Amino acid sequence: FDEKVSFAVSDEVYALYSKKRQAGERAEEEWRKMLQRYAVMYPKLASELERRFVKGELPAGWQAQMPTYTAADKALATRQSSQLVLNRLCESVPELIGGSADLTPSNLTKAKGALDFQKETPEGRYIRFGVREHAMAAICNGMSAFGGYVPFCATFLNFAGYALGAIRISAISKYGVIYVMTHDSIGLGEDGPTHQPIEMLLSLRSMPNLLTLRPCDSNEVSGSYRVALENRTRPSVIALSRQGVPNHAGSAVEHVALGAYPLHEPADPSAGGLQLILVASGSEVGLTVQVAQVLEENSKTRVRVVSMPCWELFDEQPLDYRKSVFPKGVPVLAVEAASVEGWSKYAHAVVGMEGYGASGPAKDLHKKFGFTVDHVASRAREVMAFYTAPNPEAPWLMHRP
Repeated sequence: FDEKVSFAVSDEVYALYSKKRQAGERAEEEWRKMLQRYAVMYPKLASELERRFVKGELPAGWQAQMPTYTAADKALATRQSSQLVLNRLCESVPELIGGSADLTPSNLTKAKGALDFQKETPEGRYIRFGVREHAMAAICNGMSAFGGYVPFCATFLNFAGYALGAIRISAISKYGVIYVMTHDSIGLGEDGPTHQPIEMLLSLRSMPNLLTLRPCDSNEVSGSYRVALENRTRPSVIALSRQGVPNHAGSAVEHVALGAYPLHEPADPSAGGLQLILVASGSEVGLTVQVAQVLEENSKTRVRVVSMPCWELFDEQPLDYRKSVFPKGVPVLAVEAASVEGWSKYAHAVVGMEGYGASGPAKDLHKKFGFTVDHVASRAREVMAFYTAPNPEAPWLMHRP
């Protein structure tokens, strides 16, 4: 061939591929006629096929199936709440398909009555991916690319590191894969530092077009799944606890879509303006509510608690809303049993992890690393004192160029 000529295609090649195009057009026409005959014979199935593969819509009314809770309901680990949500979703969203790597009894991702996807049972919707986290996520990408399915997969949050390359492809390619990641902090206990995620939340939160959700109770778990299903062009990671957490009076399914919201307010709003904001995600939200109550009872401190299940969604809210959550002049203390990095966008100080965890019961680990009412309350008093006159008031972190 002539090296001086660029993008040269001979007439013979054009002629050959023109014939292939014509054959393809005939095959497509035959397929469309077959589909029309199918629609006449099986109208309900054809409508379902169009909904899933052509329109890409979820079934009508699926949101109404999400469970809701009150503060009086039993405290559950958020992984347990997740299983209850999956039980409902597998009934109302037939295109939901997925499973766990090798941790089904721990991730609690197998819905009640779910059938394994095997050679003998191809109708099954539960997949046992095996100890291959990267391949698991890549398989889910393939299902998402094919269309008509909502794939999910699961492992421990720390093992998302093995799947990060494929998760990144989910985000780049706008595949709405749902990643169910349990055992999300040092609260997992005795498995120790190899299993306890420290930097993983920050790694995931820094990835563009990925939603990282860490719900604080059962309502927020339902809300996290709702957000994940409604965002079909953004993958979601739902980080869930091993240990039980209380249900909060101020939580609601719909609040998760805001990214962050006031969960607890001072008992007497007429007493004056806010003196402190405590912000947290996941299992540490319950701790901050306890701290707020202690500060209010012991020193009449006016404290707001903000639950922040999703940084990305909060950052997308209108500026006026973000300023209303974190108003001018109020010091903010963040609490999360993970890396302290990143919280400086929202908080003036952080109670978090600055090293790896340890092996031991969760209660002992929380004491060792400062996730106790006494320690957080002490740190809160230090932060308030630092920003009390004659010292400058706390910078307004929501007011930036």
